[in-house]
Amino acid sequence: MARLTLLLPPAARFAGIALPPALAQALGRADRVRAEAGEAAQLARHFDLLPRAWPSAALTRLLDAGEADARHGPWLRVDPAHIRPDINGARLLGVGASLGLEPADAEALLPALRPLFGDAGFALDAPHPARWYLRLPPGTPLPAFASPDIALGDDVFEHAAQGESARRWRALESEVQVILHNHPHNAARAAAGRVAINALWFWGGGALPDAVSGHAPIIYSDDPAVLGAARLGKLQGMGVQAFRAEVEDALVDLRGQRDVRALVHEWLEPALRRAEAVFDFADGQVFHLHRGQRWRLWRRALAVVPA
Repeated sequence: MARLTLLLPPAARFAGIALPPALAQALGRADRVRAEAGEAAQLARHFDLLPRAWPSAALTRLLDAGEADARHGPWLRVDPAHIRPDINGARLLGVGASLGLEPADAEALLPALRPLFGDAGFALDAPHPARWYLRLPPGTPLPAFASPDIALGDDVFEHAAQGESARRWRALESEVQVILHNHPHNAARAAAGRVAINALWFWGGGALPDAVSGHAPIIYSDDPAVLGAARLGKLQGMGVQAFRAEVEDALVDLRGQRDVRALVHEWLEPALRRAEAVFDFADGQVFHLHRGQRWRLWRRALAVVPA
């Protein structure tokens, strides 16, 4: 049966939004499960990767440089970032594309950073202005780095890598900040009204999977890692804006959407016209909807999405 699957932000973001009556009734009658929360767990419900992991850096590397190049990993994303000190610490206020990066930024800054990483045994490059990479020797121990989506807006110390293997990376982070703080290119960015690139954000490490399969044949996403996984799995992958209502069996990745009211009216309500739909929220709330549930008259409507 054709199914529309929507990957959604955490249900907690929908708190306080009164659901339209038809949607409230459908969610009240749907099959509902509590699954594991978090980005990796949510994606793992819809993609099978061997070995089982979600190496964002390797998947986006495939998109940026091709599979043959991406096989030369493992890789770690080291994206340009802007961190601003405040009275309580230092906040991550921008990473990657949100900084308005251009090829000239990489051309100016990479030569100053390459010797630091080269001495540590890592090769630094930037095939995309907003996505910078370290190629790591096989077997390099990596701590659990936080995704920038999780850390954005927070005190960076709340998301600092922990453990024995993290010491080396924290030292590299500090040296990177010194180099970038003193680099004249940041003065040029400031003169142009742009924020400084004063840090690198480490995250997404791992090697390219041996194989990928997906539960839907067509993937709509604006996440480069998801599109990389789709390409590796020989699935159709394209941006969310390419979605058309007549597509029958597809997964639409809406995790990056900020306007939850628009999600309700532009995606959740129209999905009720489908024979089958899945609403998968990032914090583990999963609703399976199908037309036969309309006979569950004894179930009460949900006034709001439960967190």
